Amino acid sequence: MAVRRILVLGASYGSLLGVKLAAAGHEVRLVCLPAEVALINAKGAIVRMPVKGREGLVTVNSRDLPGRLDACGPAEAKPGDYDLVALAMQEPQYRSDGVRQLLAAVAAARVPCLSIMNMPPMPYLRRVPGVDADKCVECFTDAGVWSAFDPKLVTLCSPDPQAFRPPEEEVNVLQVRLPTNFKAARFEDEAHTAMLRGLAADIEAARFDVGGERLELPVKLKVHDSVFVPLAKWAMLLAGNYRCVRADTVIPIKEAVHGDLAASRAVYDWVVKLCVSLGADAGDLVPFDKYANAALSLGSPSSAARALAGGAQHIERVDRLVQAVAAQHGQRNEAVDETVRLVDDWLVRNRRKG
Repeated sequence: MAVRRILVLGASYGSLLGVKLAAAGHEVRLVCLPAEVALINAKGAIVRMPVKGREGLVTVNSRDLPGRLDACGPAEAKPGDYDLVALAMQEPQYRSDGVRQLLAAVAAARVPCLSIMNMPPMPYLRRVPGVDADKCVECFTDAGVWSAFDPKLVTLCSPDPQAFRPPEEEVNVLQVRLPTNFKAARFEDEAHTAMLRGLAADIEAARFDVGGERLELPVKLKVHDSVFVPLAKWAMLLAGNYRCVRADTVIPIKEAVHGDLAASRAVYDWVVKLCVSLGADAGDLVPFDKYANAALSLGSPSSAARALAGGAQHIERVDRLVQAVAAQHGQRNEAVDETVRLVDDWLVRNRRKG
């Protein structure tokens, strides 16, 4: 097995991917905030996850894994030293001082990048047939941070696993609520795709020792040929995550989906049809009933909704992106338009308060 060096920008979902890679024997460095750097380097990155057939959660500490995982700040990271860069921050964070400069260094180093953002980065949108990325600029907090990237070096991975940081725990702890897989599209370059498939195979083969028992941990990396496969998350986000946002409050994903199942299905199916009209294979997308069943376990508001409730002035706007892509093809949906309006209203209020 070739040991790969992976730089991961972001320590929330990034720590989940990082721990999976370290469990497979690879070397991972997380780029994160000073408090996260200190805790991860002192105590390890800790991920708790459910494992089929076992009661409770299995705790995985990066310090107990065959690979290596540590953390640093943006100024210390040297992208050219790595085989792969994973983009695991939320889209608005890439405009912040320090991160913006690091992103520019990543582009200049021409290292292949695997995005696990909900919001597809601009260079990936340029790879998607039927999408005019230049007409989606207003959906981004700052689309300019992506201008130096070669689309051939950027691919997208759908962050389907649901995870959160327990508020009572330290910031180096992540808990997985829904242990589904990361679904990545191939790179344009065959060698980069082969590296990604190799990482996926290593994660598949890895086992974790718990009291002498060799456990197969959930949350795998799956690599697909179609650029549309990671966009399967769009229907989930529009039917669930963004519909957690109401006029004056936010509600759990479970309630957003199951409070009016017919309305949720209608939005979900409309987004699926949009993706199919662009060129996606319906067989690569997740059926609504499977998603709705998974949503039963999601008893908290989405991260986007929680951010708005917490006063965020910028969030990832996949809702606006889907609306914009649909408009390019003469399509619109009243429920999606209403969701966009509600999110816009929250952001206006938050910016006024800020």
